[in-house]
Order: sequence, then C-alpha cells, then structure tokens
Amino acid sequence: MKAAVVRSFGEPLVIEERPDPEPGPGQVRIRVEASGLCHTDIHAAHGDWPVKPSPPFIPGHEGVGLVEELGEGVTHLAVGQRVAVPWLGRACGRCEHCLSGWETLCEQQINTGYGCDGGYAEKMLAWADFAQPVPEGVSPLDAAPLTCAGVTTYKALKVAGVGPAQLVAVSGVGGLGHLAVQYAKIAGARVAAIDVTDDKLRLAAELGADILIDARTQDVGEELKRHGGAHAAIALAVNEDAFQAVNSGLRRGGKLVMVALPAHGTIRVPIFDTVLNGTSVIGSIVGTRQDLAEVFQLHADGRTRVIHETRPLEAVNEAIDEVLRGEVKARIVFDLGTGEGR
Repeated sequence: MKAAVVRSFGEPLVIEERPDPEPGPGQVRIRVEASGLCHTDIHAAHGDWPVKPSPPFIPGHEGVGLVEELGEGVTHLAVGQRVAVPWLGRACGRCEHCLSGWETLCEQQINTGYGCDGGYAEKMLAWADFAQPVPEGVSPLDAAPLTCAGVTTYKALKVAGVGPAQLVAVSGVGGLGHLAVQYAKIAGARVAAIDVTDDKLRLAAELGADILIDARTQDVGEELKRHGGAHAAIALAVNEDAFQAVNSGLRRGGKLVMVALPAHGTIRVPIFDTVLNGTSVIGSIVGTRQDLAEVFQLHADGRTRVIHETRPLEAVNEAIDEVLRGEVKARIVFDLGTGEGR
C-alpha cells in the first residue's frame, strides 16, 4: 500500500510503499477512500506537543473507507461496509471515564495517527468497536471532516450547554469553525463569527452567522459586549491571543470552551473578573462514538454542509504548507480513490 509517513519531526512526509497491515483480534482492515487534513496531524508531524508520537508513523485521524478484512471476533461489521476512524482509536471501556460517558478522557486511550498508524494511507487498521459506521447518503469526502472537525465542535457546543437565543462566539472559521457555526444555528443560537480573512467571514455569513467580527480591525471583546456578551465562546483559532480576545467578550456566567491546541499556548485568566462575573474556562476534546453518530445523522438529514477541497495523497506536504499559510477556506481532504473530487 501507499502511505505518507513521518520519518522525522519537522521534515517533509515521505510517500512510500508498505505491506498491507493485517488485522489482529477485534480489528478490521479498511481500504481508505478519503482522509482529512487536521491541524493536529501537523502538530503530530512536527512533534509540537509534550506527549509525542514515535516516528516512523502514519498520521491522519479522519480516515473513511470500506471494511476489507475482519479480524478474529469481529461480528458487528461487514466486509464492504463504510466506516470512519476517528481520533479516539480505542479506549479501555472499564475506567470511570469510559463507564460515565466520557470515553474521550480515558487514560488508556490510543489515538489514531498518533499512538497507532492513521489514515494517510491506502489501507489502515482500526479497532472494530471504535470504527463508526457511515450512514447511506453521506459521501466519504464529507464524512472525513465530520469525523474530527465535526464531532469536535459539536461536542464543544454540548459542553457549553448552548441553547436557543443564546449568543455563541465562534473564534476561527475554518475546517472546524464552519461546522461550529452550523451546529450553533441548529441549537437555535445566534452566532458571532470571528476571523482575520475576508473569505472565511463571507463563508460564515453564508452558513448563517448573525454577526461578523474582523479581528484585524475590530476589538473582539468590545464587539461581543456591544451585543450583550457571549454566553459561550468556542476557541478554534490556533493562536493564544485569539483565546484571550474572545474570553474578554463573555457575558456574566459565560463559558470559554478551549478546543484548538497551539504548540506553546497559555492565556492569562483574570481572577477578580472571573470570580465576579462567574465565567468558566473549559477544555473540550473531540467527542464520543455517540456524538459522532449524531453528527453523521445530522448530515444525513441534510442539516449541515461540509466545505472541503480535495488533494491527492502525494500532495500532502504542499497541503500542509497551504494550511500553515492560512490559504485553505475550510478543510483539505485527501482523495484516495472516491472519484468524487477529481
């Protein structure tokens, strides 16, 4: 099989031929049709975070494809069935977190494209219990971004407890943010979209954003407070100044939900204002299998649009550079054989 491999941190990925992986007990082999490019994959390839993957490895945690072979004991999936393989590659299923509906906090979890090889390849393995069936009518090119960008923002809005008529600030309208805008509108909220590019602000407006804030020329906190302040701010821009700015625009009782992970990010949280105003700072990490099932169902029901651009896997390094330069409108998806994006 062909795969894009991280050989050394910070170096270009290498396209190479590897043997097809063999599924072990409880696993399946998948013929990958599409795989999304998430900023997390770039952090993985650069070794940015304190807990690092071990090169050589294949990144990618938005892999979608057809089950090709079943490992021992797998009975609930079928050969030919389309599934998605998310960041949560496996959790223990026995700890407090797993048993209380927070499997994404399991300390024994294995993350796709980080702790095991991921979807930047023609074939990949997945633990069958965590390979999410993709509903009929959801294309692989749409399903790939939903597998991380979709479920991550959907979960962040759940964590924030977003409800009708609330004001939700979406900081960063890209691969995640364009979906966050839509989920907030589905929840009945008013949306303030914040970005630093004209294209992304226009996209937010097309998707239903009620307020557009250009962080290049406007004070984010002041603009949000001019509209009463945000009940929830979903921080998706990979920039610690953006976290700080949107936090300053919360109303009393508002919640800052941190989602993006800058390589070396910290923010200052003013103790007096936080206590006096009753605001909260919350971390939100991806979503559970149930969350992803709901995300896929919303898309199958025609409630969301996925904005993506396709690239061949051979263009992986150029695609990463495009993302780092901020030139991608929403999501890049590597087309490994769908025929849809060609």
